[in-house]
Amino acid sequence: MKLGNNLKLIRKSKKKSQEEVASDLGLTRSSYSGYENEIAEPGIETLIALSQYYAVPIDDLLTKDFSTFTESDWTTISSGLYADINGNNLRVLTSLVDADDNEMIELIPQQARAGYTTGYADPDYLKVLPTFSLPFLSKNRKYRSFPIMGDSMPPVDEGSFVVAEYIQNWGSVRNGTPCIVVTKDDGIVFKIVNNFIETQQSFELCSTNPLYLPYYVNVNEIVEMWKFVNYISPSLPEMRIDDSTLTKSIQDLQREIIDLKRTVTGGAKNVVH
Repeated sequence: MKLGNNLKLIRKSKKKSQEEVASDLGLTRSSYSGYENEIAEPGIETLIALSQYYAVPIDDLLTKDFSTFTESDWTTISSGLYADINGNNLRVLTSLVDADDNEMIELIPQQARAGYTTGYADPDYLKVLPTFSLPFLSKNRKYRSFPIMGDSMPPVDEGSFVVAEYIQNWGSVRNGTPCIVVTKDDGIVFKIVNNFIETQQSFELCSTNPLYLPYYVNVNEIVEMWKFVNYISPSLPEMRIDDSTLTKSIQDLQREIIDLKRTVTGGAKNVVH
């Protein structure tokens, strides 16, 4: 197991002593020293605490060899931005295919929503989900359908299902993109996303309902991101004139008034006295 050496290397990268780390975690110095020297093995609760303290996934603490990390890797860890933003290593997507090897759209029912953060990569979890296909979607991209709860994203009402496209590279997400964001703590949320990776190592999640305030989620808390494509709803959205339509209507009315003035003015000039 590589845990002991990894703990030692990451502690030194953060320029902390064993005593400081032990104090921060509520451990004795001898206990923490025992983990680094592999004299003792931490329990699951301590492993979780170590993972959160260093902002590194438990799997990586246990299985990766931190001695092979580059200077860039250590800079990333020091910044608190350890997630695989580009999707090169961590995000291997499990999906279902039909008899002709075409990828299907898995639909996450409401009753399966709570288990998605732990089952999203488990074939046994996915194979019992209902699936469907939409012929107008690209065969070269991966889609999944997620249930929507609450009233934070009108006109998409509670009970609707959002069909979304898998995002491999989170850094490519543009500000104002509606996305399904799957987080470790909050599970499945549907929000307008603004990208603050470079400055705050986070995404800002906003609602279309102004009663809900925006909030930030660190990239290390995100499991998956999916870009909105369309949605399926059991109800017809209320008809309303949005801002862009209202603006266009006003502009058209202004043009008609200008044209009318020109006609009246031109007619007046042609009157013979």
